[in-house]
Amino acid sequence: MDFEDRLDDQSRAYLETSADVDLSDISKARENLDDLVADLFAQGDVPGVDVENHWAPGPPGDPDVMVRVYTPMDLQGPAPGYLWIHGGGMVVGTASMEDHQSKSTAVEMGCVVASVEYRLAPENPHPAPVEDCYAALKWLADNSESLGVDPKRIAIGGASAGGGLAAAVALLTRDRGEVEIIFQQLIYPMLDDRNITHASHFVQHPKVWNRQSNIIGWSALLGKPAGSDDVSAYAAPARAEDLSGLAPAFVIVGELDLFVDESIDYAMRLIQAGVSTELHVFAGAFHGSELMIKTSETSRRFIETTKAALRQALHG
Repeated sequence: MDFEDRLDDQSRAYLETSADVDLSDISKARENLDDLVADLFAQGDVPGVDVENHWAPGPPGDPDVMVRVYTPMDLQGPAPGYLWIHGGGMVVGTASMEDHQSKSTAVEMGCVVASVEYRLAPENPHPAPVEDCYAALKWLADNSESLGVDPKRIAIGGASAGGGLAAAVALLTRDRGEVEIIFQQLIYPMLDDRNITHASHFVQHPKVWNRQSNIIGWSALLGKPAGSDDVSAYAAPARAEDLSGLAPAFVIVGELDLFVDESIDYAMRLIQAGVSTELHVFAGAFHGSELMIKTSETSRRFIETTKAALRQALHG
């Protein structure tokens, strides 16, 4: 069966009316993002959350990094901290586009959420995005007391490109030894620039994150063709040879997601390396479908599974 044949009726109907995913003109894709965000994330305000923009010191010679911090007004500190990294194929997206989600996470999880405004490719290729995310994490840890955060309960997470960056930050955290994290939450993470898996060839539907868009995103990040030699594991975590000593991981992905094979492989390698890892593959789900088709039972289970894992990691 091809991709469309494996969709349920609700998913097929949604995709019939949605716009194509098109990164052939990245500037235009950024302009079109506002309409997409309005559809996916606009659900009314979440009261009782203070939102403040802070600036973390950037990597040496680079600009400071904006970190948007969400703190429940009734939070009893010190509370867990959660660094969130937005998606967007490495080339689009902002911290503010997920305001509603970040506020909800802060309230539901009883934690301080810090969402990082990392620089985007192709204007800022690797290592700019991951170094910005790491700078935000280090700033969160260094300022934990003033932010009401327990420095021994800091987790990181992200979706899609953000999930890939979270995996890369976990590697940097282990290797640099400056910050300790307790958990990495990888939601359909973008991990492998080589595009050699079965799913990377199978998922070519124009309405979802597909092979063409993935290659464009990776090439923009790397500043050279995706799949080139000598790609750093801090850019593409699937390239890492040693996954031992990393923070416990949670990996979730849909069976119709372009990233399903690389997510499963990464989770298996984490387990084999002795890293405590939880893996979920959702039948019938495609990339971002839990955001697009919120009312489906699959989407509800996907979201609740993700929340339950984060709650357990932050609060035990």
